[in-house]
Formats: sequence, structure tokens, C-alpha cells
Amino acid sequence: MELRHLRYFVAIAETGSLTVAAEKKLYTSQPSLSRQIKDLEDQVGTPLLSRSARGVTLTDAGKAFLDHARLALNQVEAAMEAARRAAQPAKQRFSMGFLTGQEMTWLPEAMHVLRAELPNIDVTVSSDYSPDLGEAVARGRLDVAFMRAEPDVDLIYQRVRQEPLVALMPSDHPLATRTAVRAKDLIGLPYIAMANKAKVLRSVIDQYLERAGVQITPTQLVDNPAMVMSLVASTRGIALIPSYVEPLMPWSVVSRPLADDAPTIDLVVGYSASNRSPILQLFLSHLEQLMARVGKADA
Repeated sequence: MELRHLRYFVAIAETGSLTVAAEKKLYTSQPSLSRQIKDLEDQVGTPLLSRSARGVTLTDAGKAFLDHARLALNQVEAAMEAARRAAQPAKQRFSMGFLTGQEMTWLPEAMHVLRAELPNIDVTVSSDYSPDLGEAVARGRLDVAFMRAEPDVDLIYQRVRQEPLVALMPSDHPLATRTAVRAKDLIGLPYIAMANKAKVLRSVIDQYLERAGVQITPTQLVDNPAMVMSLVASTRGIALIPSYVEPLMPWSVVSRPLADDAPTIDLVVGYSASNRSPILQLFLSHLEQLMARVGKADA
């Protein structure tokens, strides 16, 4: 069994199609891909995929194999990244990721903490969706990320902030005259909900609405905060979102606190237990200081 067999299998599982996996992800022919999967199934000793005219689905054996295949690929990529770093020991490097928008709050203070002790450190920064940040940390492409505690990613999480959720609405919306918005106020209004890339946030929101006894069918599903605000302004919809987006809002959008046992969501720092970087350990040892600096700046 070779790594390409695992990569091919994971690509098929994620796309649900031999054709799409071959053409869009693996850039190989479908017959060649089929032969590779047949070789893999022969080595495993049982079918991993069920093929039909509508595509492919995983057998029970395939579902069990998928988790281990992904883990093996992650470990290989993390090993390669560790080797690359070890080959250049003279240069101190540290990579941080941020849930889009959070870098405005946390990056300046994080750089202050790092450069206070490591003035020549080479820091790289990226912003992304939380699941993608988690995958990047797990694969060794990032040392640490400010993200949500993704249940499907095996990382260590430390909470750095508990963020209240707020209601976003057009600045001239009737609800903008309220001091707080109740869940039942959303009934009958265009509702913009979080999509798959923000599943942790969506779960928090869904639980809040369920506690309030409110059922709403979303009119739009969105991942990106900027798109949320754009749709709120253009469709006169309402969205529930963490309060960290408030400094990013245009004039056409306002926020109001939530009533009815208002929900919160944790912002966490995620990192891998296998990452032995001394810079990561230094960063984590100053996490309380970092939180205090951000809290003071917000006061």
C-alpha cells in the first residue's frame, strides 16, 4: 500500500465521484483511478466503495478506513513539515492563523508578546475559516490558530475569549429601535444563517433558537462575515453572529444584543500536542498575558 492509494481514496470519499476526483482533484484518468482503488481494496481485503449510477458511497469498511487514511496523511504531512523546519534551524519561524476578522484584535498583541523575547522571529500570518485553520494546524502548516473548537479536529484547545452573539440588521430596520432583540422577533423575517464552514457557530445559534422555542427556515446560508453583512444590507435580512464583527460593520448595518438567555461562543487557541516547537511553548506560556493585553485594549 502506498500513500497515493490513501490520497486517491480520500479524494473519492470527499467528492463522492470517481470522475470528479479524477478530473478536479487528482488530475488523472478515471480508468487509472479505478485500477488504483481496486488495488487498494485487494490489499485491504474488502470493498471500501459502493458504486452506482449516481456516484460512489462508502461501505461500512470504507467509513472505518477513511478516518485512519486521513490521519495517516496528516501525520505524513506533519512529518515533512517538521523535517523542513529542522533543516533550517538557524531561522526562528512561527506561523499563526486567525478566524477571519479576529486578526484585527489579536495579531498586534500577539506580535508584541512574541517580539518582546524574540525580536528577530519570522512570523507568517493567515486568516481562514475555522475548519480549514484546524486542518492546517493538524497538518503542521500552522503552529497555532485563533479559531473555534472544532469537534472533528484532534487538537488541544485553550479558551481565550467568550464572545456574545448579536443580531445584525439594516440600520433603518424596525428592530434597530430596540435595546435588545428576542429570538421570537426573528419569526417571519428574512433570516441569514451560517453555512457548513461555520458549523460550530451554527450549532450555538440553533441551540439558542431551540431553547427559545423558535423555528426559522434560513433564506440564505453564508460562511463569510463580510458576505453576511452585505446580505443583511441588501436583502434586509437578520443574522446572528459573534460580536467581534461589530468594528467591521459598514454604516448600513447595526447590531443589537440578544435577549432570552443570550448565547455565547468560545474563541480558542488551537495547537497540536505533537508540535514541540519552543516558540509555541513560549507563546503558550504568555497566553494569559496576551489575553490581559487584549482585554485592556478593549476596555
